[in-house]
Amino acid sequence: MFPKCWKKKYIYSKTINKLSKSTLTSQKVCKCSVCGKIFSQNCHMTKHKCIQKSKKRHYCDICGRTFSESSTLTNHKRIHTGEKPYHCDICSRTFTQYGHLSRHKYTHSGEKPYNCDICGKSFSQSDKLAIHKRIHTGEKPYQCGICAKTFSRSSDLNRHKDIHTIEKPYHCDVCGKTFSRRSNMTNHQRTHTGVKPYYCEICGKTFSSKLSTHKRIHTGEKPYHCDICGKKFSQNGHLTQHLRVHTGEKPYHCDICGKTFSQSSHLTLHVRGHTGEKPYSCDICGKTFYDNQSLTRHIPVHTGEKPYHCDICDKTFSKKKILTNHKQKAHKKQTIKQENKLEEFVQIITS
Repeated sequence: MFPKCWKKKYIYSKTINKLSKSTLTSQKVCKCSVCGKIFSQNCHMTKHKCIQKSKKRHYCDICGRTFSESSTLTNHKRIHTGEKPYHCDICSRTFTQYGHLSRHKYTHSGEKPYNCDICGKSFSQSDKLAIHKRIHTGEKPYQCGICAKTFSRSSDLNRHKDIHTIEKPYHCDVCGKTFSRRSNMTNHQRTHTGVKPYYCEICGKTFSSKLSTHKRIHTGEKPYHCDICGKKFSQNGHLTQHLRVHTGEKPYHCDICGKTFSQSSHLTLHVRGHTGEKPYSCDICGKTFYDNQSLTRHIPVHTGEKPYHCDICDKTFSKKKILTNHKQKAHKKQTIKQENKLEEFVQIITS
């Protein structure tokens, strides 16, 4: 025989088990169709499904990125495949997303329904207006997680991140040059193909990229200004480079000798001094050069072109350096007078 206290405890636990079983059986059991988890109440399952839906459950099998919607994953995969199913009926340009095509069509219609209430400039897209307004407000909501530098546009931040990473998964099939971003590679490949899909309706010139930047030559627009000295620029990249004059920042360093540079292009040219690489060659004589600028200066040797002219005697020269030497020797007195006049003019303005 069990003691009375044990007997009471046994009866109590047995009763509780019966009540629990009857409660569970009386309630409707709900099962999540996504993960299979079981809930006793429908409201709990609904809440659970919302949480599951918000989680990124769609994985890209190429790069591993995750997405909450399958449609977003489909659009993303086109970055890897290069598929652009949406095309413009006017210029035949293709796009990965329908929304991108819709925004592109404004370039043909000229419609710009979004206006800046500060300077009056109009835009075809609301997001471009929002980005433009940051020029006036100075807002820079995008921050680099490595160096804490801030940017007004996400695209500027993404370009900046290339400084910190050495990964360049995209390579040119023609010359083998590697890039950290597909868009940079696409623009580069046009240097080989000669394709210039962007047309300026003002002067008729065609471009492989950056048509909007070119148009500022005609309009004189310089939307980017230095907060330190007030100097204005037509391109944000030029402002970024200029700011390093004030800050002394030199983020690009040579892995061979450790020398630092304020611009990536200066580093590229410097590295060629170590490697001896001269990727630009003359089609006429085969002579090779470190940069395209040197090749351009060399071409007049063959063509006889003399684009540099003396403003004193109108004599022409094939190179700027030869013109400078000519003025110093042939027009020494006039050159000194010009310099003195310029100095007087600067003093009048600054006084």
